[in-house]
Amino acid sequence: MGGGGVAPPAVTASGAKMKHLLLAAVLLFETFLPASTRCTAPTSEFHLDGNFLIGGLFDIHYAWGAGRHHRPEALDCSTQCFSISNYRRFQLMRFTVEEINNSTSLLPNVTLGYEMFDHCSDTLSFPGILKLISVNGEIRPWAEPNTKLSKVIAVVGPFTSTQALTVAPFFVVDLIPMVNYGSSISIFSKKAKFPSFLRTVHPNSDVIEVIVTVLKHFNWRWVAFLYTADDFGSDSLDLFVNRVRDTDICIGYTKDLNADTNFSRLFSHIELLRIRVIVVFTDEVAAEVLIKSAIRFNVTNKVWIANDAWSLNKHLPKMEEIRSIGTVLGVAQPIVTVPGFGDFIRSAEGQTECGYDGQQMCGNHVFNCSDWSAQRILEADPSFSFPVYSAVYAIAHALHKTLQCEEEGCNNITVYPNMVLAELQKSNFTLLNHTIQFDQNGDLKFGLYFLVFWNSTGDAQKFGFYKFYPTVNLYINSTKIIWYTNKEVPTSLCNQECPDGYARKQNYIHRCCFTCEICPNETYINVTEDPYNCISCKDTEWSNEGSTSCNLRLVEFISFTDMGAVLIMVGASILMGLTVAISVLFAFNYNTPVVRSAGGPMCFLILGCLAVCSVSVFFYFGKPTNASCILRYVPFLLFFTVCLACFVVRSFQIVCIFKIAAKFPKLQRWWTKYHGQWLLVTGAFTAQALLLIVSFAHDSPRPYNETSWHHDQIVLFCSVNLEATSFSLVVLCLLSCLCFIFSYMGKDLPKNYNEAKAITFCLLLLILTWILFVTIYMLYHGKFIQSLNALAVLCSLYSFLLFYFLPKCYIIIFQSHKNTPQYFQCLIQNYTKTISK
Repeated sequence: MGGGGVAPPAVTASGAKMKHLLLAAVLLFETFLPASTRCTAPTSEFHLDGNFLIGGLFDIHYAWGAGRHHRPEALDCSTQCFSISNYRRFQLMRFTVEEINNSTSLLPNVTLGYEMFDHCSDTLSFPGILKLISVNGEIRPWAEPNTKLSKVIAVVGPFTSTQALTVAPFFVVDLIPMVNYGSSISIFSKKAKFPSFLRTVHPNSDVIEVIVTVLKHFNWRWVAFLYTADDFGSDSLDLFVNRVRDTDICIGYTKDLNADTNFSRLFSHIELLRIRVIVVFTDEVAAEVLIKSAIRFNVTNKVWIANDAWSLNKHLPKMEEIRSIGTVLGVAQPIVTVPGFGDFIRSAEGQTECGYDGQQMCGNHVFNCSDWSAQRILEADPSFSFPVYSAVYAIAHALHKTLQCEEEGCNNITVYPNMVLAELQKSNFTLLNHTIQFDQNGDLKFGLYFLVFWNSTGDAQKFGFYKFYPTVNLYINSTKIIWYTNKEVPTSLCNQECPDGYARKQNYIHRCCFTCEICPNETYINVTEDPYNCISCKDTEWSNEGSTSCNLRLVEFISFTDMGAVLIMVGASILMGLTVAISVLFAFNYNTPVVRSAGGPMCFLILGCLAVCSVSVFFYFGKPTNASCILRYVPFLLFFTVCLACFVVRSFQIVCIFKIAAKFPKLQRWWTKYHGQWLLVTGAFTAQALLLIVSFAHDSPRPYNETSWHHDQIVLFCSVNLEATSFSLVVLCLLSCLCFIFSYMGKDLPKNYNEAKAITFCLLLLILTWILFVTIYMLYHGKFIQSLNALAVLCSLYSFLLFYFLPKCYIIIFQSHKNTPQYFQCLIQNYTKTISK
């Protein structure tokens, strides 16, 4: 491949396959090359001699629709549709090369030339490609590397992604740089496949990012996505789907556009789905067909979002009917005015030759070849113009560094394309106040997009921008936009937003289609985090039905300063004082019949246990802790067991003296000999202590936040495992029953000497107290249940203190004549005479 320079010697296995492909192409090369020209630029516009050549591929004409061929021949591009915007880019490359050749600072004493071709088809327009890689009309893939070198050091273009995918392997195999100005699909960023591919446009991913940002800004969540049926469209669809996957945006409809698209059916589907925002990611030609079809089928009240390929279209915004379709927004490349380009076009006016007179059909449009004046070229869509301009300059700067140029001139060295590629990848220069620099993927590092809308005068008016580097910067001034809804931003939702406090229930495959369900009590909805699920409040929080947040529960417990608590604690203190006073009184009158009949030494045990039990009352108040919960129950359960055991003993002893002793004298002797009363008390105490130890070891009382009683309150409570403590309660119940049975047996004993009646009455009060408490506990739920529990404990203690011990104190103090042995002996004798009759 001879002349000024090509690739280095290394050729991979894939490169070898490409060489064989090129060898096959050579056989058709002479058949492909003769392509007739009918309405095109003169031959001199496509070729310029120079020390180094830059290849250029521009689809000045484009093939619309699927064509067929029946013999191997090149497509006659001049018979296809003419694109004035692409012709403008073609002329801009000519101007750029001429500007560089006239420069004294860039490539001094070196002349750049070009070899450009009208690349109008993805698969049938290969003569230009073959000529660029040929030397003297020959392609020799088997030639030694770096011999027979072509003068082409780099290629600018082609414009579309599918074209670039088709031709790139011809250049990549020998590392000939391709600096592209329009191909934006993602695969070109993979340097493993396209090591010599660079581009001066941003990839599709950047445009998609801008579009999604706009959708999110205006809260458009129900959209259609239309794209061209080619690599460019498929890539954009994949990127868009992946980008919106984790957002609130739903794609209600997608459709690829081609020459056979049924637009009536397409728009009917969009209307049926109630979609108001349509993202159109297509080339300029497909967009024109789409928009004109929308006008023809009377599509109204839509927001159209254009990608950068057609957002600056000059023809569509001027149409009178364009206002009827709605509002057109777009992502647009910055419009950079290239100084001198207008003069260049005007000076070249009239050089275009038409080989025939008349009109050219392109789809549904009619063109006259002679209509393309310099003014119309300059007024054509300026998109991708600066990318062409910067692509040529990037190659020139790379060649400048490769030739080690200085002010006086450049070194005369052999230049290979891979050497230019190495310098291209390190590009870093400023062009018309824009920094040109590539990242490791060959994509532009700097840049921004403008956000535009088509105003009433038919112009693309800016309303914001999106800057990529070094930091992302978004600015949107939506007040500039003239909406079809008269100043109000249009909405596009599958369903209207749920009211506050309602969660979305998804109906279909789309997240955006849902019904609304109110969140129940104790839950709330946070639409910013998860609009589909009601979130349960924490245990310390509460909420009403349909809430958007939880409220802190009011923490309730009986404090020590509560009036009821104070009264109960005073009562407990009085009880402790009374037990001490009674103990002192009994101690001074220990040998009297009243004290002896009340139990003698056992009285002091009962009074001591009553005093210890009263201590538990104090732990029902204040904020519960592990210790307070245990001390709330242990003293009462353990020592009240001793009290009941003592009263069982007293009841049994009374009945034994008056009734059992005569009938069962041996039982009385055994009871007296082995101190049966103390054995029973000790056994009851030991059994209850073991049961409490076992049950509390399994599940001890602990603080508990009771939240089920009141939804807006937390009642600080002590939880007790009833199953674990059930055996301890059974012991208490058993002792109470025995006590009641024995005391009831002695109901007919002497009136003034009837301990059994007093015990029976105390037990009745005890039973009634706890029945009343359990009833209230089942009916009332609140913090005061703890006060009632403490009161029940205190009443249980007072029942024995007041109705068993206090009458005896009264006799000791006020009726001392009854506290004599003679009086008691007389009562017993009278009772004995009575029962003997």
